[in-house]
Amino acid sequence: MKKKILACLLILFPIFSLGIAKADTVKSKYIIASDSSFAPFVFQNSNNEYTGIDMDLIKAIAKDQGFEIEITNPGFDAAISAVQAGQADGIIAGMSVTDARKATFDFSDSYYTANTILGVKESSTIASYEDLKDKTVGVKNGTASQTFLTENQSKYGYKIKTFSDGSSMYDSLNTGAIDAVMDDEPVLKYSISQGQKLKTPIAGTPIGETAFAVKKGTNPELIQMFNKGLANLKANGEFQKILDKYLASGAATTSTSTVDETTIWGLLQNNYKQLLSGLGITLALALISFAIAIVIGIIFGMFSVSPYKSLRLISEIFVDVIRGIPLMILAAFIFWGIPNFIESITGHQSPINDFVAGTIALSLNAAAYIAEIVRGGIQAVPVGQMEASRSLGISYGKTMRKIILPQATKLMLPNFVNQFVIALKDTTIVSAIGLVELFQTGKIIIARNYQSFKMYAILAIFYLVIITLLTRLAKRLEKRIR
Repeated sequence: MKKKILACLLILFPIFSLGIAKADTVKSKYIIASDSSFAPFVFQNSNNEYTGIDMDLIKAIAKDQGFEIEITNPGFDAAISAVQAGQADGIIAGMSVTDARKATFDFSDSYYTANTILGVKESSTIASYEDLKDKTVGVKNGTASQTFLTENQSKYGYKIKTFSDGSSMYDSLNTGAIDAVMDDEPVLKYSISQGQKLKTPIAGTPIGETAFAVKKGTNPELIQMFNKGLANLKANGEFQKILDKYLASGAATTSTSTVDETTIWGLLQNNYKQLLSGLGITLALALISFAIAIVIGIIFGMFSVSPYKSLRLISEIFVDVIRGIPLMILAAFIFWGIPNFIESITGHQSPINDFVAGTIALSLNAAAYIAEIVRGGIQAVPVGQMEASRSLGISYGKTMRKIILPQATKLMLPNFVNQFVIALKDTTIVSAIGLVELFQTGKIIIARNYQSFKMYAILAIFYLVIITLLTRLAKRLEKRIR
């Protein structure tokens, strides 16, 4: 009898222990990257906090398994690149498991079975895939929905337009730039529940499983902890509560505020802290990068008019290379490319902070143009003044400091002001690496409330006021110097 009882206990022990199954951690803290606007998996609520299925799930698993996490929300493409470059240890962003991604990532057990579904405007006559012939369908880049559309494009004869974020895609549908969108079923239906005037005329199509991922061959303990934590949450019912919170009828909405965000005043009242934070990052980026750019630009500008051919050649190469690379690609190369290159050589991950990477990219880009401004300003001073000074026995360096540069500076000042304005506007481009400056802040807010026209109007006013004030300040400084 005792043997039978012991055997039963041995069989039931794994089941009883499921709720406390844990894996061993290796790091004191894990950085988890995610999307910034992919409701209901991840989105910002009206309190400017990231929430959603993925956010609640990873936090619950971390608590269950006893490890600490830091979550970043740079956007889907940036999150994938961050994991590949070592800036993050894992990604949870409603990410579908595909054969192509398995070559790059190690996936956890699935936590959601995804369907892709077509969305059209309420007034649309599209009722089947056959009706999409010669129409344009929008899809988010890098998603399983994009794979589905690509595989069936020749069959149904539609055109595909890809987007980097969901808010831009839905805006394009609402304005008539595209005829339909394809997205994960819960995402599309959630957008409808938030006021999007869309319908889904075709039943959803299974496109695979959704899972947590890490870079292939790294952080195996993180996958193990995720799987054990997921199993525990399913066993104790916590996982189903998370799903019901966002997917069940009458689920929580993206807003917990009573402020009406359909008006410009309501948008400002509810999001001014977030907008001011984004503005602060934008100004810091512009001011710091421009200060560095002036130093670098003046150095290479002086090189370009040097009597030494080697210095002139160095300056020419710098200007041609930096001006020949688009700013977005330069920022991506610094933020993702360099860490990957270092890792391939040393075997160690060396992530770069997104603000630092953005500052470096903006500094180098502006420096190349400032170098040309300096060269042009110096060459605008009559060459006879240099010759006269040298004929009197004054050294080249002293001639430049005392005679040429004071005159050239007055000629260069207006161009410096213009270049600073350009540098301030260029900060919007570095949002591509996931840096949440003013423009990216606005896009995140739009993803929550779909008030694109009003929010872009607010952003335009922000930039107009700041650029106007800084330009007036620079012109006063210019007058005083003159």
